Amino acid sequence: MKGKETPGGPRIKTYIEGLDEKMEGGIPTGNLVLMAGEAGTMKSSVTYHMAYNNAIKENKKTLYITMEQSRQSLIRNMEGLGMRIENVGDKVSIVDIGLLRKNLGKELQTNSWLEIVKMYAQNMKDSNGYEILILDSLPVLETLSEFKNPRADLFQFYEWLRELGVTSLLVTEVKGGETGFGSKGEDYLADGIIHLMMAKVNEETVQRRLRIVKMRSTNHSTNLFSLIVDKGNFRVARVIST
Repeated sequence: MKGKETPGGPRIKTYIEGLDEKMEGGIPTGNLVLMAGEAGTMKSSVTYHMAYNNAIKENKKTLYITMEQSRQSLIRNMEGLGMRIENVGDKVSIVDIGLLRKNLGKELQTNSWLEIVKMYAQNMKDSNGYEILILDSLPVLETLSEFKNPRADLFQFYEWLRELGVTSLLVTEVKGGETGFGSKGEDYLADGIIHLMMAKVNEETVQRRLRIVKMRSTNHSTNLFSLIVDKGNFRVARVIST
């Protein structure tokens, strides 16, 4: 069953309990959003969780392009969180670019990788009609493609993604303590940024946290929230302070 449209227009729900109401019902459809964070902040898990729940609860299809982690490894890790691939059928399609890199890497020029990603994304859109695109991760694509004019090339890629008519979630790596979300203007060009981070609460406790840094076309909270994952359930709560 399709979800109800919110007053501000159609949304893609995150299905992180307590988060969607912080941005008027979810991510505005068609937005291009950076899922940014340091290692260990569950960026891939959060984005896959969105795809998984949108498939089951909204009947929405997702194309998940993994650039580094293998398809088998991704499925195994997500099943460890209770998200079994057989539950979503063909509604979550996983394209393993890492396998192509392993088999064809020496035969391809660096600028071919961007075209391969675009080819898969377009062909799957034409044949599958997915509504959500996840690219995991943007820095790997940037490194492989060796953009000659990074900001201009990235702008063109973002515009191409928007023309697909889907909601794009681009996983990107940032180091702890950094205030920017990309060296090539990624944060300025994106419609939204969801920042995942690790925070030291005391000498024994490190807490995952989440913040909506920006999200165009909707009102949203910019507060920090604790990100709690328990038996496959993702939710946000008030930050635990020292």
